[in-house]
Amino acid sequence: MAFRITYSVLDADMSEVHRAFDGALAAVQARFGEECPSWVNDRPVRSDSFLESYNPADTGSLLARAHAYDVANLDIAFAHARRARGEWSAMPWQDKVACVRRAADNISACSMEFSAINALEVGKNRLEAMGDVEEAADLLRYYAGQLEEAEGFVKPLMKLSDNEDTASVLRPYGVFVVIAPFNFPVALPAGMSAGALLGGNAVILKPSEDAPWCAEMLARCMHDAGFPSGLFQVLHGRGETLGEALVDHPGVDGVAFTGSSEVGHAIFRKMTERYVRPCFLEMGGKNAAIVCDDAEIETAINGCFKSAFGLSGQKCSALSRIYVHESRKGELIRGLVAKAEAMTIGDPTQEGVYMGPVINASAVDRYERVVSSARADGTVHTGGRRLDGGVFGTGYFVAPTVVEVPKGHRIEWDELFLPLVGVWTFIDLDDAIDRANAAEYGLTGGVYSADPAKVQRFLDRVEAGCVYTNRAAGATTGAWPGVQAFCGWKASGSSGKGGCGPYYVSQFMREQSRTIVRAEP
Repeated sequence: MAFRITYSVLDADMSEVHRAFDGALAAVQARFGEECPSWVNDRPVRSDSFLESYNPADTGSLLARAHAYDVANLDIAFAHARRARGEWSAMPWQDKVACVRRAADNISACSMEFSAINALEVGKNRLEAMGDVEEAADLLRYYAGQLEEAEGFVKPLMKLSDNEDTASVLRPYGVFVVIAPFNFPVALPAGMSAGALLGGNAVILKPSEDAPWCAEMLARCMHDAGFPSGLFQVLHGRGETLGEALVDHPGVDGVAFTGSSEVGHAIFRKMTERYVRPCFLEMGGKNAAIVCDDAEIETAINGCFKSAFGLSGQKCSALSRIYVHESRKGELIRGLVAKAEAMTIGDPTQEGVYMGPVINASAVDRYERVVSSARADGTVHTGGRRLDGGVFGTGYFVAPTVVEVPKGHRIEWDELFLPLVGVWTFIDLDDAIDRANAAEYGLTGGVYSADPAKVQRFLDRVEAGCVYTNRAAGATTGAWPGVQAFCGWKASGSSGKGGCGPYYVSQFMREQSRTIVRAEP
């Protein structure tokens, strides 16, 4: 392949890749109903309680059954993690880097099979599913490079006398709980886990209950990489039971979480009860793009379309607010409507399908409530309905939707996680930036303008951690490891240093200052 499958090359000619995906899809379809155990100390743990994973594009199709882990046995998992962490921490940093790179190679080796399962389980179109898997491998390699470049994070310091040596040494916290969402079921659990592991910690991963099959694939890739037994464990369960029990357990030394703001803040409060323990949170967004009067309108339309409707809008970086100069509103809305109505929607595993289903019935209900509110208070320019009949009859399909509602409407402020974007107008750029900043979230943002001064004003004033300018590949989406650091500000994050960025691994370690005085001869 002459290029890598990132989120920015989804329109390229990939005929050979599609043929490989079709072969992998047929193979994994023969495995429907596969059982996914929890993994403790590198051994499968089965139970009589199951989490069942159904295809959101065909809800009668059972993909996998995950064995839920009994919270009464958490002490066992934490004991193994604690023991393995000691062994892992004592290993040279070069060996840690080698293990993580082997895990990345394992992911790459089964990438098509992994991608097919991803598309089936969460409804990503096949190219986005491939991008998710390749991002996971890239994250592991990129983070391993951070530990290598820092030479294990041991930095000599100045000294006050000739017979002493001083250094700053970054050391692990202990055991990290990693809680991952459904929408990036490969890249997010892999990336958060890799950061913790390269920091010298053990990991207990609770994957999304909507994506246990993807977690099983990741567990196999990690198992075969040569980590100490018990260093990386996977426990299946629901957030309100297993997730809460993991965070509550006295053996947890840190948490990495991606999900809702409500849950993230609850975790943060829990992690500061006894003393402040590290809590790395990515908690969603209400992302805005600003389209100025001098914007190249086709570029803006393409970028807004891709960011609003990729993965059915179920990305924390998805575009949900567009502030367009009033002189360009008509062009922008007509362009978005035309692209939305020409979009191919259906089974996301099929070549040429751009948008698949939303993840579950709850998402459909939320969509219908939001659309009803938009109709009552404003204008629905396109979409606004559940799709049914034919290929849509057995899945959670909804139409891509473009709306206008009054300023201050809940659609302008609430994170929706749906293929729905609102449009508002402005005259003064500073007013548009103020409006973009008024949301409690601050994850991603974008601007379209031919004027460098306007672009710079946006960059200087916008309150978001990952921003783009004049980007046709995505107004607010498409961050890639080592290319765009993905950092949430305000209610979108907790640490001020994001995934995919150069400071990620060091967050999973704490500093120890060492002064070693040599005996006088």
